[in-house]
Parts: sequence; structure tokens; C-alpha cells
Amino acid sequence: MASLETPVCDFGWKGVDFDLPGVDGKRYSLASVRGKNGLLVMFICNHCPYVKAIRDRIVRDVTELRQHGIGAIAIMSNDPADYPEDSFANMEQVAKEYDFSFPYVWDETQEVAKAYGAVCTPDFFGFNDKLELQYRGRLDASRKDAAPPGAYRDLFEGMLQVAETGRGPDKQIPSIGCSIKWRTE
Repeated sequence: MASLETPVCDFGWKGVDFDLPGVDGKRYSLASVRGKNGLLVMFICNHCPYVKAIRDRIVRDVTELRQHGIGAIAIMSNDPADYPEDSFANMEQVAKEYDFSFPYVWDETQEVAKAYGAVCTPDFFGFNDKLELQYRGRLDASRKDAAPPGAYRDLFEGMLQVAETGRGPDKQIPSIGCSIKWRTE
């Protein structure tokens, strides 16, 4: 299980549209999930210890960001063939168990992950109201274990700035996590 770090934010890069099935039986696109002040696109999965350590914090931050006009979606792009914990049925279970207040969708072809340049789980892409990339950093100081309570909330504060100004922070600390599990053809 390789640990990877996300690249530096490519400010202004435009979000790529998608049409993906959610665990709730609906289909989602950029237009259907964006908020009036921006959008958070998260690449996560079920098996990664980095994601497991922060699922409750993701739910907390997304819920609070919604109050500031930021929409959110979580995309699972791993190939579940070698990681059965990442199956669609298990996605449904995780979304229910953690009370995801945002769509959790499956990128079965992995085309969306490739279009975004996602490299790991978690990988966060924060867009402004024009769907221009403004944040590509970590949630907080968590790694395979959650950061201590009261740790600085990098993603939340960064996206709050995006909601208020349309621009993300100049200094961003990369996210770290398990590599995307690409299909072997």
C-alpha cells in the first residue's frame, strides 16, 4: 500500500464534468452538486487507513461548509477487484454508517480520477464559484491516525476563504494517503 502526496494546487484549473452513480440510487454531475460559492470534490475509499482516520471529520467539515455555500461530493475510484472493501455495496454501508450528508459516487471506469489527476485517498479538490481550482491540500494534520482534537482545520479554513473571496490560500500542505488502486488491464 503505497503512500503518496498530492501535487501543489494548480490555481484556476477548471473542474471536469462527470456523470456518476451514487449509493443513493441517483446520478451526479458537477452542476448537481456545486454550491453557490464553490465545490469540494473528494476522492476517498473505504479501505484506506488515512480515510478511515478522518471520515467523521469529513462529515463535520462538509456539513459546516454547506452553510457557507460550498457543495461537496465524494468519489470512489479504486478497483474493488483487489480491494473488496471498496465495493459499491460497502460504499453504501459506509455512507450510511457515517451518515454522509453528501453524495458518495463510484467512478467505475476510473476516467474521472484520471481527468482530475487524483493520486491518493484522500485527495481534495476545492473549487470556487466559477469551478476554478483553489484548494488541493490536506484535511488537517491527520495521517493514519486522527490528529488531536483542536488541530488546525486546513481544508475547512481554506474552503471558507474560497467561499468568502473566491481564492484559496497561497500556502497549502499536500494531502497524503494510499495510492489510487488502478485497474490492471
